[in-house]
Amino acid sequence: MALPIYIQIHNSIKKNIEDGKWKLGSRIPSERQLSAEFNVSRMTLRQAIQTLVDEGILDQRVGSGTYVSNQKVQEKMSGVTGFSDIMIAQGKHPSSKTVSYHMLEPSLSEIEKLNISENEKVLRMERIRYGDNIPICFEIATVPEKFIDGLSKDDVSHSFYASLKEKKRLTPKVSRQNVSATLASERIAEFLDIKKGDAILLLRQVTELQNGEPFEYVRTQYVGERFEFYLDSKKSTFD
Repeated sequence: MALPIYIQIHNSIKKNIEDGKWKLGSRIPSERQLSAEFNVSRMTLRQAIQTLVDEGILDQRVGSGTYVSNQKVQEKMSGVTGFSDIMIAQGKHPSSKTVSYHMLEPSLSEIEKLNISENEKVLRMERIRYGDNIPICFEIATVPEKFIDGLSKDDVSHSFYASLKEKKRLTPKVSRQNVSATLASERIAEFLDIKKGDAILLLRQVTELQNGEPFEYVRTQYVGERFEFYLDSKKSTFD
């Protein structure tokens, strides 16, 4: 099965960056130029660009254009607390809304982060997560198909880690996380009920099983003024 056009463009742009065609911090060609180069509509191109922005590979700057992200200073984060646990601890009711839920071929970044082959299918799920019905973050989670075999959509979208432990006898143990600052795109702003260009905290996380095998790659965009990270190095809980 052929990859969707926007994923093909995503992979091509990412390869250009990896090969050094576009340097870190440099401005990439305009939408008009790239649309002509790839012979696609601007809508299809924007879908590819937005995926790269969501992954932290590109930055969009209002009134300036789209740039290759600069390398960020990485801070090691010890301890992982699930979103629901955080909301409950603060006396808030956690909930979520599934925006999309599809089995697809993986992008280059998903292949790299999850250590899978290009022929393996993955679930890519988008969710808006709430505390007391106020949108806190927008999440894109990617999981290889083999880990959700036998699980229902409800198992995965509402209590994935619990379902892994109870139904598949698999236990999440280690997470690798990177946090950076960015600005809300028009799409994300609409989901999170904020303005385009508002401050966003972008968390990219790869979660592994006890044997060290990565099973989930998550990109989460938090509303800066509604959320702050709390790390507990003594205890890790998952949602």
